[in-house]
Amino acid sequence: MASPIQTKFFPNLLLFLSIALLLSSAVSAYEFRVGGPRGWTKPTGDELGNYNHWATKNRFHVGDSLYFKYENDSVLVVDKNAYKECNTTDPQLKFVDGNTTFRFDRHGYFYFISGKPGHCEAGERLIVRVMVHSEVMPGAAPSSQPGGGSDNTESGAALKTTTAAAMLMAALGSLFAISMFS
Repeated sequence: MASPIQTKFFPNLLLFLSIALLLSSAVSAYEFRVGGPRGWTKPTGDELGNYNHWATKNRFHVGDSLYFKYENDSVLVVDKNAYKECNTTDPQLKFVDGNTTFRFDRHGYFYFISGKPGHCEAGERLIVRVMVHSEVMPGAAPSSQPGGGSDNTESGAALKTTTAAAMLMAALGSLFAISMFS
């Protein structure tokens, strides 16, 4: 016959582990703010690095998203050739609302350019490589700092999901401990 502690422990442990497993995928989803506080704008030449330099300092995964903030501009998702030529005539997707969140739904390369004439040629374009999960070392952080840098123009990974998941995990752990000893 099972003791009272075993009767409470195993179902509660199973519930806790199930919830932790479900939340583990949410913990790894990040929202990256393209361009930091300046947003998605035509480069002025004063930047410490361009959009592609910023992208190389981050690790993007399926489920992550890019947040584009812009005025009097647009974001076009294009193929590799259109990216290289700054060709805005036939984008895969076009966003013009000024607040665009683009979620990565697959691994591979994604190409973004500005739809405003002359902006892409001036450097308002971005290549993002979304990694396959096996390319990431277990337990590795996305970068040394959210957004990959230490200055305002480089930062931008919003860890909203991670914070919420961590708080929920702490609450569940507390409930688990309370249920064990009551």
